[in-house]
Amino acid sequence: MRKIIMLCFTFLVFGKAMAQEIPLLSNISSRNNITLNGKWSYIVDPLENGYYDYRLLPFKNNGFFENKKWNTTDLTEYNFATSATMDIPSDWNSKDERLFFYEGTVWFQKDFNYKKSSQTKGILHFGAVNYDAKVYVNGKLAGSHVGGYTPFNFDVTNLLIDGNNFVVVKVDNKRHKDNVPTVNMDWWNYGGITRDVTLAQVPNTYIEDYLVQLDKKDKTKISGWVKLNSETANQSVSISIPELKITKNVTTDAKGMAYFEIKSKPVLWTPENPKLYEVAINKADENITDKIGFRTIETKGKEILLNGKKVFLRGISIHEEAPFRSGRAWSTEDAVTLLTWAKELGCNYVRLAHYPHNENMVKEAEKMGLMIWSEVPVYWTISWTNPDTYANAERQLHDMIYRDKNRCGIVIWSIANETPHGDDRDVFLSKLAKYARTQDNSRLISMAMEVTKSPNNVNTLHDNMNEYVDIVSFNQYLGWYRGTNESCKDMQWVIPYNKPVIISEFGGEALQGLHGDKKERWNEEYQEELYVQNTQMFNRIEGLAGVSPWILVDFRSPRRQLPNIQDFFNRKGLISDQGIKKKAFYVMKDWYAQKEKEYK
Repeated sequence: MRKIIMLCFTFLVFGKAMAQEIPLLSNISSRNNITLNGKWSYIVDPLENGYYDYRLLPFKNNGFFENKKWNTTDLTEYNFATSATMDIPSDWNSKDERLFFYEGTVWFQKDFNYKKSSQTKGILHFGAVNYDAKVYVNGKLAGSHVGGYTPFNFDVTNLLIDGNNFVVVKVDNKRHKDNVPTVNMDWWNYGGITRDVTLAQVPNTYIEDYLVQLDKKDKTKISGWVKLNSETANQSVSISIPELKITKNVTTDAKGMAYFEIKSKPVLWTPENPKLYEVAINKADENITDKIGFRTIETKGKEILLNGKKVFLRGISIHEEAPFRSGRAWSTEDAVTLLTWAKELGCNYVRLAHYPHNENMVKEAEKMGLMIWSEVPVYWTISWTNPDTYANAERQLHDMIYRDKNRCGIVIWSIANETPHGDDRDVFLSKLAKYARTQDNSRLISMAMEVTKSPNNVNTLHDNMNEYVDIVSFNQYLGWYRGTNESCKDMQWVIPYNKPVIISEFGGEALQGLHGDKKERWNEEYQEELYVQNTQMFNRIEGLAGVSPWILVDFRSPRRQLPNIQDFFNRKGLISDQGIKKKAFYVMKDWYAQKEKEYK
């Protein structure tokens, strides 16, 4: 009996040690990586036959995750070796026309070679998988992750073997009421492994995370910390910024942490001069490099101050949708195309809606001098009283901040969009705002609110969340969902808070190339007039510190079904899905040119 108990105990301990989700490996692109991007085999599994048996119980073995080699003697009803392949990263909706509307399970499989070493660990890292991912290495479960827009990784050291290995991922993008986002959304629910997949080979004791930034209270000081993956003391770590002639040696404490402060006067990052410094963080067996900028962001009354100077956020909202081809954007090339259009519009700021975008997008925006609003998908009607829903939202907020805390371009963390007023919602969002501040007190907090219409064309913003945000932001659609374009002339705005104001969305739909009377919807002239009237109205809003029209490019949405006009595209873009600028683009460009002169 004792022997059986010991065997069970050994199995449990061994099983637990086999693989586990671990804190995110910061700056994955700077690690010693094997890329797993490329061709993956895939199997569409709408009934989840590869996961459940006919009694709807999860397989302990015989599931698709085992990647069995098919033959004519065994009853195996799947075969990755002869299945179709798909480029990863990507989404199945745009890669396989049969799956355009598909929501459900698809299995992905890839072979790879690996050389084991007793001196290193293998960390399997996913930039994002939408939405529910179960990851298997060599037939064993490495771990699970829920959430479609944030990275995750597993220590798979004990699952790897010398030579040929395989990874299988069960991806399920079905929408559920208690998810974040919930079932009702206005963008395409692209399923798949939508961002980079990498296998990092790191030392057994490695640099897990770090923070390097301008001190919030002292612009002549760079401060931060380095964190190891284990509580290992007396490890020597150096931080160097060659251009500033800085080399700082620090030693980890009993918790594996090393803190530093360095006197320096770096050139501050601005949209006009987006200065980034090469930063190296090294220990004896590990070298990590990053490009980091230094700046301050704060508010004073109704003003936003960048490096102590008043700034107007000339923005545009952007979805993570690929230009020209549609589908989920993920590459540096996608990011450069979208952000170049934003720069042509005259932007110094982008709202990356409605979820954390990929790292390429964030890094390229920073390089190009664009301030960033980054958001979690707490969108419309969330299950406010469900503790698991809150935990999901908080985890996504944590992972967004964790990944991008060293990106100086990000100036705003947004915790929600267009959520209905109510006590349960207020409790949920106030907790989320407070949590965000515990994770990062160097940036501003906001959310996209809604305006309540009052009699006599008076629009009043009243939201109990005002006390938890630094910037009061709201969406309004005069000329589209409310009123007419002409009604903008009569509107008054009451925003009873001594805080900066951002109009986080406005706009209307137009099919590029459709022309007509400016009082008739859906054509370019109507959209153009909407922008003329709205921008003139904005000049009368006290405390207005920025705008981000909805949206840069037409994007796919299952809510937008009007034949020959929408065809499952939201047509509010200033640019068509084929990259052609609409007339309203130039209205906004001219208004931004005026704003740029005002804030010189």
